[in-house]
Order: sequence, then structure tokens, then C-alpha cells
Amino acid sequence: MTELPERTALRLEIAVVLTVTFGLSGLSAALSLTQSALGPGGLSGHTVSLNQSRSKLSILDLLWQLLDALQLFGWAGLALYLLWRGGVGPKAIGLGRPRPRPDGLASLALAALIGLPGLALYLVAHRLGLAVTVVPSSLQDHWWRPWVLILAAFANAVAEEVVVVGFLLQRLRKLGWSDDRALAASALLRGSYHLYQGVGGGLGNLVMGLVFGRYWQRNTRLWPLVLAHATIDAVAYIGYPILHKSVSWLP
Repeated sequence: MTELPERTALRLEIAVVLTVTFGLSGLSAALSLTQSALGPGGLSGHTVSLNQSRSKLSILDLLWQLLDALQLFGWAGLALYLLWRGGVGPKAIGLGRPRPRPDGLASLALAALIGLPGLALYLVAHRLGLAVTVVPSSLQDHWWRPWVLILAAFANAVAEEVVVVGFLLQRLRKLGWSDDRALAASALLRGSYHLYQGVGGGLGNLVMGLVFGRYWQRNTRLWPLVLAHATIDAVAYIGYPILHKSVSWLP
């Protein structure tokens, strides 16, 4: 069998990975945004549930949540495997041995840089009718819920940063794309699969994609991005429902 030219193989590899993972999620989110915008009350009249319960039975709900996390880890594993088959190991994209102090400090700085303005953008977008109302998962329905939400935050972080940053930017660089062009593609992809949150969610994550992608292009360190992303999501999943009961300004 005749082998495909390298550039064609790379394009097919990117297309397959994105179709299986976040590219398909982006199309689904765009349809969700359109449906919400055209429905009664517009975007602000609709809600989206984060990590919603999948079953009334505790054990089945737990298993569903674990399967969701496993799927995300599987997406990251697929991208890492294809990179490895192409001669690019985890260390080459910044997933070598973690450096606790520098990686930890960088992740906290990135989490603050993205998380605080992101919350403000959500509040403004919701007030303008450009965001749906986010309904957080209950923390009290099952004893295991907070732990599974932390796992979900880490699974989201690993999948998104490995696929959308480490894999995609490395592959586009190998195809000869400029850093700016590849960064724009990565950020647009990240923004697209968050459109189910509304225009505000898409824009906020597009900015996050620009910041995270540029950080990787300059430092080739993925751990700070994974840790920062996991921190942002964990605060949203656990801190939001706690804060929501205490203040009146959260929708």
C-alpha cells in the first residue's frame, strides 16, 4: 500500500482527532447557541446545567460521571498516542516531569488572569442577554459529588490542553503554519465548543485560548495550563454553587 504524503497524513490526523473530540463539540455547541437564541426569552431565558446528574440512582450517576471523565482522558490519550507515533513524546509538548514551584506559580497566575475577568465577562454578557444562565451542580445530593467534580475539572483540563494546545499547535507548526495563524485556529476552536454558554462564554474562552496558546508557544510547558484550567473549573464547579447561595448578584 502506498503511504500518504506527510502533509496529507498530518491534515487527516488533525481532521480525525478534531472530529472525534472538540471539533464535533464545537458544531454541537453552535447548534445549541442557535436553538437558545431563537427560543423564547433569547439566550438569557435559557439555562445550561454543568455536570448534571445522569441518573436518580446514586451508583449509576457516579458511574456516568466517571465514564464522562474517562472519555475526556481518552481524547487526551488519543492525541498523545498519535504525537508519540510521529516521534513527539509528552516531554516535547511540555508534559514531562512537573516542576512544582515554577509550574504551580505560573498556573495560579494564569488562573487569576483568566478566571476573574471571565466571571466579570459572564455577568456582563448575561446582563446584556448574550449568555445563558449557568445552573451549577448540587454539592449535597451525593457524598461523592465534590470529589467527582474535582475529577471532572482535571479531566476537562487535561483533554482541552493536550488536544487544543499541545497536539493542535504542534501539528500546525509541523505543517508550516505561522505561530499567529495556528494560535488563532486553536483559540477559535476553544471558543467554539463553549458557545453553548452563549456569546459571552465563547468570547471568554477565545481569549483564554489566545493567552494559553501564546504561553505554550513561548515556553512549551503544558503543565501550567493544565493546572490553571483545572483550578478555574474546580472553582466554577464547587465555588459557584456555594457562592450562589450567599450573594444575590449571581444569576
